Amino acid sequence: MRTTWSPSGPFDLARVLSPLRRGSGDPTSSVADSGAWWLATTTARGAATLRIAVDPAGEVTAEAWGDGAEVVLARVPELLGAADDDGGFVAAHEMVRRGRRAAPGMRLCSSGRVWDVLVAAVLEQKVTNREAWRSWRELCRRFGTPAPGPAPRGLCAPPTPRQVREIRDWEWHKAGVDGARRRTLIAAAGVAHRLERAVDLGGAEGRALLEHVPGIGPWTSAEVAQRAWGDPDAVSVGDYHLPTIVGLALAGRPMDDAEMLDALAPYAGHRHRAVRYLSAAGATRPRFGPRLPARDYRDS
Repeated sequence: MRTTWSPSGPFDLARVLSPLRRGSGDPTSSVADSGAWWLATTTARGAATLRIAVDPAGEVTAEAWGDGAEVVLARVPELLGAADDDGGFVAAHEMVRRGRRAAPGMRLCSSGRVWDVLVAAVLEQKVTNREAWRSWRELCRRFGTPAPGPAPRGLCAPPTPRQVREIRDWEWHKAGVDGARRRTLIAAAGVAHRLERAVDLGGAEGRALLEHVPGIGPWTSAEVAQRAWGDPDAVSVGDYHLPTIVGLALAGRPMDDAEMLDALAPYAGHRHRAVRYLSAAGATRPRFGPRLPARDYRDS
């Protein structure tokens, strides 16, 4: 199945889809030398593979395979930020203005699917990205579904809620997932079909629905909201590095969460968008600053 879409205005495919990619070894996504993106996902109808490419004229071509092909094709414009509206956004800081100039084709993606991004976000709770991405790779490859169609070798969709509930304790342990994150994923899997309604609710109401699941707090719900429905105001409060990054970029000093939210107050309604522009401007944590220690739960 195939469809085309012509974006209005500047469009940067890699910048739009990069939040969905969990490290360079993510088994659910692949970027070809041509710049085309391959994504494997779950849907209510089954697994699907999606290939998205942009031609020199700027037209997007999307192809899909699998039981969920029709579902993912129907959402391609939304996935690529067609509904993203930055109206009313005003850059109040030079670093944000710089990022906006550097990334004119940035749009907030909207996958329309809570479950896939929720699994990855829970795995990233209170551990380093390196640990979380290793667990993500392990779970997807061992319990996910091989990507339908002529997908790149090794591409696979994440495990479904049913598959997550069937994972044995020792297999969680082997994947490096501790008891707290394991319990959160199992609890979410039990109500996964209800959580998909968060996309329709959107905003704070959608995030609040996710937070009804034990183990899902403001950080996790924001990480899901940013990707599942392109929430422009979802700030990842509780992130280990973000307050320092924002503080240094906007005020020249590290901040805590409360100070970070005060600094982002001029961007109310678009605080996540402002953070994305800071990233585009090159804002980052100090190279030699304190880091979250790595832990290997397989040996505990």
